[in-house]
Amino acid sequence: MSSDDPVKNLSQEASRQPQEQLLAVKEDSRKLYIGIPREISFQENRVALAPEAVALLTNNGHEVWVEMDAGKASNFSDRDYSEAGAKIVESKEEIYKAQVILKVEPPSMDEINLMQRKQLLVSALQLSIQPENFLKNLMNKRVTAIAWDYFMDAEGNLPIVNAMGEIGGNTAVLIAAEYLSNYNNGVGTMLGGITGVKPSEVIIIGAGSVGEYATRAALGLGATVKVFDNSTYKLRRLQNSLGQRLFTSTLQPKVIANALKTADVAIGAIRAPHGRTPCVVSEEMVSAMKKGSVIVDVSIDQGGVFGTSEVTNHDYPVFTKHGVIHYCVPNIASRVSRTASYALSNIFAPILLSIGEEGGVDALLKKNRGLRKGVYIYNGTLTNEFLGESYGIPYKDLDLLMSAL
Repeated sequence: MSSDDPVKNLSQEASRQPQEQLLAVKEDSRKLYIGIPREISFQENRVALAPEAVALLTNNGHEVWVEMDAGKASNFSDRDYSEAGAKIVESKEEIYKAQVILKVEPPSMDEINLMQRKQLLVSALQLSIQPENFLKNLMNKRVTAIAWDYFMDAEGNLPIVNAMGEIGGNTAVLIAAEYLSNYNNGVGTMLGGITGVKPSEVIIIGAGSVGEYATRAALGLGATVKVFDNSTYKLRRLQNSLGQRLFTSTLQPKVIANALKTADVAIGAIRAPHGRTPCVVSEEMVSAMKKGSVIVDVSIDQGGVFGTSEVTNHDYPVFTKHGVIHYCVPNIASRVSRTASYALSNIFAPILLSIGEEGGVDALLKKNRGLRKGVYIYNGTLTNEFLGESYGIPYKDLDLLMSAL
């Protein structure tokens, strides 16, 4: 006996169609099927959506599938997600049948193999750690891939990069304070200062979002701060944002070297738009720093600002070289994964709602120029000029592809 419910009939009809047609039917219905896989990258503790964001999406008619234990490292239980309206899925293979795959880290090669044709992938790109055939395998799946570390908001900012930078800057100062203290076999200095005692000195190399929030945190603790950047615009913006004058300088080696000699803490906070960050501080400069001083190289995921930096991890976060403690963990935000997950959710959820309201990602990309900035593969075609030239892969202009629709 056939049902009179048109929605049920559409669902039954869709279930009999191939996956590619199924995705098209779901997109036309404006209902999104969103998959949240459990992150498998080393020490990645964040999750792309917090339960509150899941509740927002399900209350707006979307379906969210969450892999079992996906939020465990951020202290979100499967029950939290289930009560928010998500479907808890045991199988990673099933998660990768969703229409939209939302991740923090880029997919592994095994995860790419699980993906369906014509899916939408939203994740970080992080080219520096990707194998050579990463892009080609994604292109073969004919997916549309958006890198959250490249898309922009209406003001031209990188919202998630800035949010993670805010976390990284604040946390870097707190980390430095830990390793100055006796608790971690430091020299026993309090980061900041008290009445009658000389304040500690903090050197920050980079005046972007990481540098700004590291500066705010260090000043809030009472430290003396010096900020270096080759952009006088960024340095001026930083001072205006803080509402006070502080020592600023362009990246002049002699000035940096002299500042480091008396510094208690040095923070690397430069973000390169493409490729490796410049190595601003030489090993010779580091060797002249005070014994027991602390380096926190937030830029280590792009190669690092200090010539002595080597990648560490959350289990073994520091090493000592020339008597200077080095903290070089690439993924500082995973140290405070619950806060970071909420920050990601605050940005991802409205974008997903907009995709549903517009009837699909294509319609939203036509209207949202900032989101287009993050697209590097569109229906299997490479659209990022930098990636095309770097990897020798033919690419096409996304605006031209969109205009043909």
